[in-house]
Amino acid sequence: MAAAAMDDPTASRRVPRQERAARTVEALLDAAGEAFAERGFESATMTQIAQQAGVSIGAAYQYFPNKDALAFALRKRYGDEIDARWSTLVESGESSGEQLPLAELVERLFDMMVELMADCPAYLPLLSVSLGFRRDAAARNRLRERFSALFQRYDAALAPDEAYRIAEVMLQIVKSLNPLYAAARPKERRLLVAEYKGVLSAWLAARLG
Repeated sequence: MAAAAMDDPTASRRVPRQERAARTVEALLDAAGEAFAERGFESATMTQIAQQAGVSIGAAYQYFPNKDALAFALRKRYGDEIDARWSTLVESGESSGEQLPLAELVERLFDMMVELMADCPAYLPLLSVSLGFRRDAAARNRLRERFSALFQRYDAALAPDEAYRIAEVMLQIVKSLNPLYAAARPKERRLLVAEYKGVLSAWLAARLG
């Protein structure tokens, strides 16, 4: 627990205990996302972010001691958001009792990823910022376990450890799109996503039959 706290630059920041404080934190994160997207991480300043959030610089430092802490918190927010979107996709199939064709599952996975990048314009710029960021192991495992269970519904003969391995590889394939997408022009981005969809659909079809 101590080691994890040392790795997280937000661990020392003041924890919001009131609704007003929580709103201030959200305003700072929103402003930081806009600033990093518009000016880049290096050029954005804490003073600009505080002004954009409508709070004093002193209040900003109460919650986030530096830009790294803000960027770290944003990376966590984005990771939680994409996990929530993907988990909702899996849960929708569970609740309806219907199983999406694999090609449609892949289509929706990548579409959700692209939507996140559009909704959170600082997502891609922050990927190149060295923060020592790593998702919480329990959170990572929960998502993999959800997809592992999903893949076992596609192939009842699939062993749990094999299904988990397929989930791990699948998620790494999806996330490997990020650096290519970030460097590509708009038209090329659409083509890249189409290529990724084709590759992942074919691989899952081969693995899950």
